[in-house]
Amino acid sequence: MQELVNTLNGIIWSPVLIYLCLLTGLFFSVLTRFVQIRQIREMWRLLLSGKSSDKGISSFQALAVSLSGRVGTGNIAGVAAAIGFGGPGAVFWMWVVAFFGAATAYIESTNAQIYKEEEDGIYRGGPAYYIEKAMGQKWYAWIFAIATIIACGALLPTVQSNSIGEAVTMVFGTGDIIDTIIGPLALTKVYTAIFIVLILGFIIFGGIKRIANFTQIVVPFMALTYVIIACVIIGLHIEQLPHVFWLIIGDAFSPMAGVGAAIGWGVKRGVYSNEAGQGTGPHAAAAAEVDHPAQQGLVQAFSVYIDTLFVCSATAFMILITQSYNVQLEGSASFIVHNIAADVAANSPAYTQIAVEGVFAGVGKPFIALALFFFAFTTILAYYFIAENNVSYIKRTFNIPALTFLLKVLIMSATFYGTVKTADVAWGLGDVGVGMMAWLNIIGILIIFFMAKPAIKALKDYEQQQKAGVDKYTFDPKKLGIKNADFWEDRLKKK
Repeated sequence: MQELVNTLNGIIWSPVLIYLCLLTGLFFSVLTRFVQIRQIREMWRLLLSGKSSDKGISSFQALAVSLSGRVGTGNIAGVAAAIGFGGPGAVFWMWVVAFFGAATAYIESTNAQIYKEEEDGIYRGGPAYYIEKAMGQKWYAWIFAIATIIACGALLPTVQSNSIGEAVTMVFGTGDIIDTIIGPLALTKVYTAIFIVLILGFIIFGGIKRIANFTQIVVPFMALTYVIIACVIIGLHIEQLPHVFWLIIGDAFSPMAGVGAAIGWGVKRGVYSNEAGQGTGPHAAAAAEVDHPAQQGLVQAFSVYIDTLFVCSATAFMILITQSYNVQLEGSASFIVHNIAADVAANSPAYTQIAVEGVFAGVGKPFIALALFFFAFTTILAYYFIAENNVSYIKRTFNIPALTFLLKVLIMSATFYGTVKTADVAWGLGDVGVGMMAWLNIIGILIIFFMAKPAIKALKDYEQQQKAGVDKYTFDPKKLGIKNADFWEDRLKKK
């Protein structure tokens, strides 16, 4: 299994995809005149002013659902893996992919708003919808929808739940080992898996409103608490901060693990964490109730900053400032930097737990386990929401009611499996899922840009209204030459 996963990853995560992610972000940054910088004040205003409706969730709820997908295992265990295999310089490349990725997030999320639909009294949308409507290629939309159901329903949940299992084991130990049909399992992980699956089932059978209500409370609170703990640790080692900062910058351009390793792991874990270009964020963006599509695009661009520049950086500085890490040549037993025990897995939350435990003895391991539980659990909820959107897309053609139920069974099974299995297999499966979606979505948004430029047209329209000081924004797709934006055309007729 591990060999198969490694082979698939080698194909999917070739240097072509890594540079495609970076160059696409740079391309859209230039085209939008670096909207991720120019519109920061507006992003903040929109974040606080949005309202929900019977059909859609508020901008803040959409951000929370989106962040629940972005802020997860990648922020704690993913950053550790980037440092452990790519060296400290990988953190710099995570920052780069986040900065440029914010423009990509604007494009894909605005597209999702433009081409969203109203179905059974709620808003639905995402890459499958905008690929069909903007590209006119239903076959490509179906490939994305099926790939996303596989990725978010079966592959990605294993990573999140695995990190919860690993973190709980660090606190309570493995417990007894029992033999099962899927191999020997630690009893602690089995109990943890049962607990997670029971709560997951309760929430996902409640629909998007229950998911949104849960995440809008949990995600901001845990993210803020986590960043505060990181700031305390950094403050206690403030004299080392300049050294750590220059270690990150210096190693980015003369990397101890090699140029390819630093950039590759930085971009891979950066995309895994902030999801810009991956095609997951647009699903939550489409569900938001807004006056103009560009508004949710701006809010989603800001979520990339929250994820990488705040939460990921907090993890990186904690690990580096306390020297709670090793740097290992991937595929080798050799260490370039050897600060902690050799058997501590980089593909786990262990580096972060050791960093916090070193400052807050007796508190660090359980705190990270708790933070990881909420981060990873809300990410699994977001994955379900994304997969369900794509099941709904398929049901427009083949209306099989049992598909949604089968998805719930699939994601609960994947969550259980990921919790009890080893970290390397889980992360490998997750990387396959991320890479598969990223390839399909990035190619899609680039083709859509060259065909119709809908997100760019929406941005220009929004900024013109912004400059005119309008009281209420409006969106007329026909006036802008945007076709097949049926939802917005119907809304305009009703007004």
